[in-house]
Amino acid sequence: METRTTAGTTNPELTVAQEPVVEQAPTAEEAPTLEREPVIEREPTDQVRISEEPVEPEPAVSRHPDAGPGTAGDGSEADDVTPDETFTKRRFGAPRGFFDAEVAGLHWLAAAVSTGGVLVARPLEVHEDRLVLPRLVEIPATDEAAVAFGRALAATHRSGAPWFGCPPAEWDDDGFIGPLPLSHVRSEADPDARTWGRFYARRRIAPFLRAARDAGRLSPSVTRLVDRLCSRLEDGDEQLVGPVPEPASRLHGDLWAGNVLWTPDGVVLVDPSAHGGHRETDLAMLDLFGLPRLSTVLAAYDEAWPLADGWHDRVALHQLYPLLVHVVLFGGGYAAQVETVARRYA
Repeated sequence: METRTTAGTTNPELTVAQEPVVEQAPTAEEAPTLEREPVIEREPTDQVRISEEPVEPEPAVSRHPDAGPGTAGDGSEADDVTPDETFTKRRFGAPRGFFDAEVAGLHWLAAAVSTGGVLVARPLEVHEDRLVLPRLVEIPATDEAAVAFGRALAATHRSGAPWFGCPPAEWDDDGFIGPLPLSHVRSEADPDARTWGRFYARRRIAPFLRAARDAGRLSPSVTRLVDRLCSRLEDGDEQLVGPVPEPASRLHGDLWAGNVLWTPDGVVLVDPSAHGGHRETDLAMLDLFGLPRLSTVLAAYDEAWPLADGWHDRVALHQLYPLLVHVVLFGGGYAAQVETVARRYA
């Protein structure tokens, strides 16, 4: 999605700086940049609310190919990398553990590479307010790279997760989706961990629905439609959750095209919001803002790990969560898209 993503910790008075800008050509679907990005603060009740504090801009990032066997940049140690071979992501006033959590997500995804998973950027240094990564040079997507990415993404997903909503290994706190706090299910005993429908309704849709409603960015009628949709999810309606139960997959969690980097060594993933979830959610995110050669990626994925019947009909449902995030951040036309999805599935 358009906001950059990391995992992080709960902080009742969280103020988050603007996400770094990626040097990529904008797509027609991207929302306009606001002069002041809303900052989201975590309430003790896990509710999300909008604050209007100004944020500091962050530098653009560039990238350099240095991919190793597990993560991009494995070929050299951090202290051997010269300044022109790295870039630094900064978040002024980041809450404690903000970048540590992102690193945990990168490590969790990288652990799947040994079974054929997608390469991810290798963290070189992590500090309270910044993360140093190798620079990666991006090249145009090719059919060959798209096929390889589809197969590798299936392997990453298939490496699995302990339960729905679990945080990545090495992390046991809540996370972030861009600048917004994101709730993780921290125990397998939690009822929200039992089924994807309940997890998705309660931990991905409901918090952002409340925030958008409270900010006046969604009408009461649309809010009621989404509430009705959530009830169907929790009830396990097969039209929404699929014909057969899916195991929890190891998700990137913010897999919009800007976080998929086409390099000479193949696709490298960056900026995860990693957690255990439904694999169709990552695939729907790829579709939301448009990925080059997406049909080739999906065909290769489906060949490697066939998708459940009717998955095409559920794409918009899985896009509801990132759309609600964008309503909270930007408002505008995203609210109309949420209404369209809600009317389709409610």
